[in-house]
Amino acid sequence: MMNSTPDEAAVSVDGLSVDRGGHPVLRDLDFAVPTGAVVGLMGPSGCGKTTLMRTLVGVQRITSGTARVLGHIPGAPTLRSRIGYVTQAVSVYRDLTVEQNVAYFATLAAAPRSSAREAIDTVGLGAYADRRVDRLSGGQASRASLACALVGSPELLVLDEPTVGLDPLTREELWTSMRALAENGVTLLVSSHVMDEASRCDSVLLMRDGRLLAHEPPQELIRSTGTDSMDEAFLALIRTQQEVAA
Repeated sequence: MMNSTPDEAAVSVDGLSVDRGGHPVLRDLDFAVPTGAVVGLMGPSGCGKTTLMRTLVGVQRITSGTARVLGHIPGAPTLRSRIGYVTQAVSVYRDLTVEQNVAYFATLAAAPRSSAREAIDTVGLGAYADRRVDRLSGGQASRASLACALVGSPELLVLDEPTVGLDPLTREELWTSMRALAENGVTLLVSSHVMDEASRCDSVLLMRDGRLLAHEPPQELIRSTGTDSMDEAFLALIRTQQEVAA
C-alpha cells in the first residue's frame, strides 16, 4: 500500500463498503491518494470503478466505512467548487460552442469568465473555442468535457474513463494535459480498463469484484509480482487472491 496519512491525502478511504440493490459493489476498501498525484483506478468493467468515483464525489450512499475528500465528507457543500468530475458520457451541450459550454459551467461554479478561456487553453482547444460540440471529433468533445470540469481551478479531478474510444494521438494529448495539471498541484483520479495506461500514473489502484487488489506505483507492482507488464501483474494478483481464498 502507498504510505500516505489521511491529513496529507487528497482522498482517504477506510473500510469503505457500498451496496446497490442489496448487492455489495465495493467491499471494505482502504487507500489514500496523495495530493498532486495522478492515480489510476484500474480493473475490468463491472469491478466497481464508477461506483467508487460516484461515492467520492458524493452522489452514492456509503453503506459502511468512511471516506474523506480534501478533508471533508463526500458531497459536502464546501467541495462543490473544489472538485471536477467527468463522467464516461460527454457531459456538454452539443448544440453550443466549446466556449459557451465552458462559460456556462464557469457560471455554475461562480468562477470568473476568464477561467473559461484558461480551461479551454489548458486542454488545447483554443483554436476550436467557437466551434459547436457536435462538429468536434470524439476526442475533442472529451477534452471539452474536461475543460468544463477545470473551471474554477479545482483541486481534485475525478475522471471516469476519459480516454475510452480515443485514437492514440488524442489519448496522448489528453494525458499530456492531465500530467501538466498534476505538475501544478492538481490531484487526479483517473479510471481506465486499459492496463498500458498505468505507466502514465504515479500509482495505480487495481480492483476486481469490488475489492482492492493493490495500490502501488506501476513499476513496483510489476517488480513485486515478478512479471513483465501490468496485464501480467494483474493476473498474478488475481491468482494470489484465489489461492488465499481457496
